[in-house]
Amino acid sequence: MDLNLKNKVVVISGAAGKEGSIGETILQRLAEEGAIPAVIDRNDRGFGYVEKIQKKGIDALFCQTDVTQPEQVKNAVETIAKKYGRIDVVLNNVGVNDGVGLDASYEEFMDSLKLNMVSYFLIVKHALPLLKKSKGNILNIGSKVALTGQGRTSGYAASKGGVLGLTREWAVDLVPYGIRSNAVIIAESWTPSYDTWIKTLPDSEQKLKSIIKKIPLENRMTSTDEIANVCLFTISDRSSHTTGQFIFVDGGYVHLDRSLLTE
Repeated sequence: MDLNLKNKVVVISGAAGKEGSIGETILQRLAEEGAIPAVIDRNDRGFGYVEKIQKKGIDALFCQTDVTQPEQVKNAVETIAKKYGRIDVVLNNVGVNDGVGLDASYEEFMDSLKLNMVSYFLIVKHALPLLKKSKGNILNIGSKVALTGQGRTSGYAASKGGVLGLTREWAVDLVPYGIRSNAVIIAESWTPSYDTWIKTLPDSEQKLKSIIKKIPLENRMTSTDEIANVCLFTISDRSSHTTGQFIFVDGGYVHLDRSLLTE
């Protein structure tokens, strides 16, 4: 199916993670579809990603940005606007499960909110004039932690809960402009960060097996390709009457009856 994303300017944050991360996978899929990815990320790895995309004859832009710094976010969006004169999609993908729990300081908690939620607000705020012109759309990457909790990660949980609230609020707020706003919610997906995290746990192999057994559909983790596929469909005009939705790409992890998990 042609998603009609060719030459659409897609602002994507958090897409300069390691190869195989959710953001990097979405970035590569956008390029394959002929979209124009405009990456906002603090990691200079983004320069290399964009250079490789450009060598394939696809336009792309990287704006190295600390998304916790409002002026830097404003400058990044202005740079994108100046180069392309349009923004068709904002895809907010920043997310660091940073372990900022109840024992953290006020400053640490606020820093977590700034990274994992406020950055979403800032990018949409500055991109909004061009989204209105294009009747574009917004897609926020969320986490099951917003709905299930996890323990010892108050900052991340609060942020991702806020992201879901913003998703619905923007869907309501932007109806008059024909702008859609949705969220994709992820549970257990195998990424480089997940691999790093699991290895910090005692008896990590057994813990991983225990987690995988709790994923109802096929007892396996969601791949980043599966997440990217849903994201691209949702931002495309093939999903033109979908707004205010929380779309779960999680193999049934959050919602399905726990009785499925009994042996």
